[in-house]
Amino acid sequence: MLDTTRNIAVCLSPALLHLHDVKNSIVVVIDIFRASSSMCYGLANGAESIIPVAEVSTCAIYKDHGYLLAAERNGEIVDGFDFGNSPFSYTREKVAGRTIVLTTTNGTKAIHLSREAKRVVIGSFLNLTALCNWLDQQEENVLLVCAGWKDNFNLEDTAYAGAITENLGDKYQKADDASIMAENLYKTVKEDLSGFLAQSAHSQRLKKLNIQRDIDFCLQIDTLQTIPILQGDRLVELKD
Repeated sequence: MLDTTRNIAVCLSPALLHLHDVKNSIVVVIDIFRASSSMCYGLANGAESIIPVAEVSTCAIYKDHGYLLAAERNGEIVDGFDFGNSPFSYTREKVAGRTIVLTTTNGTKAIHLSREAKRVVIGSFLNLTALCNWLDQQEENVLLVCAGWKDNFNLEDTAYAGAITENLGDKYQKADDASIMAENLYKTVKEDLSGFLAQSAHSQRLKKLNIQRDIDFCLQIDTLQTIPILQGDRLVELKD
């Protein structure tokens, strides 16, 4: 009899991705503050696609080709680019009908390292329930990849991985201790998620840049139905 058990696992940092079964999983890339939230918001606001690139130099190659260029490093916009990864740069007025080339400190790196997965999708609190409903329909193993901060563990991505794990419940077998830990973390803090994550190192970095409103925006739950999915070299809105 075939084993039809679906597994869910959590990769706490891109540096640990080589330890996971990427090729036989749907990968959810998570970068809550702020890349994955902005990707979801941008496509929901009519962006044609988002091309994630790993390096600033690669992003610059697309200059003068009609694309919007977005580059962020250490929480700040890189000089010479249109914008960074604040969700408020991805409004309908700015991005509708456009393709955005994006590089970020953590999120776009995690996407590139996950490219061999069966599918790569993007998760945020903004699309939490829509994404979980879709994952539940796929009958595939799920690997939740936390972008972290420069290969280090972070609280916000792990808490979101726990939110997915809790939402999917006993439909999936937790395949590692990281998934158990993430779920327990989320269950413990979900009643005051913003208060808990205010302690996080990246939240503190963003506050020093006077962008508290970005943090608040990224912690909204279920404001979007849009799921970005990687097709070729670009993220587009999932249609199936």
